[in-house]
Amino acid sequence: MTDKQIQLIYDKECSACHFYCQIVRIRQSIGELVLIDAREHPEVLQEITAQGLDIDQGMVLKMNGQLYYGSDAIHLLALLSGRSGVFNRLNYWLFSSKKVAAILCPILRYCRNVLLKILGKTKINNLKQEDNDRF
Repeated sequence: MTDKQIQLIYDKECSACHFYCQIVRIRQSIGELVLIDAREHPEVLQEITAQGLDIDQGMVLKMNGQLYYGSDAIHLLALLSGRSGVFNRLNYWLFSSKKVAAILCPILRYCRNVLLKILGKTKINNLKQEDNDRF
């Protein structure tokens, strides 16, 4: 990873997360956004697990050696994002406020979990919690 790379670690099997990650953009002057599927990169997931972060319940943004999780990650992405396109403007408008991000993210996470339960998806369960393999 170079200094200008910003890693966004997420579960690619989650269609909502994958859609978000494919469409969000950061300003070129900030750096390069590198998307990482947590299921395919256990070496990256190891650092997240060591911090006690549950990847099944939130994305992780790694920037300058610092990990940002859940609503903090989404909030920071909104601040770093370009304003081109309807999605990125909406993303900025909704999540540039840390308070609004903290309110909206649990609601969106609940909807995501319901979707994944309906789709029968399995969890990554990086924290190795018992009976925690399905949404």
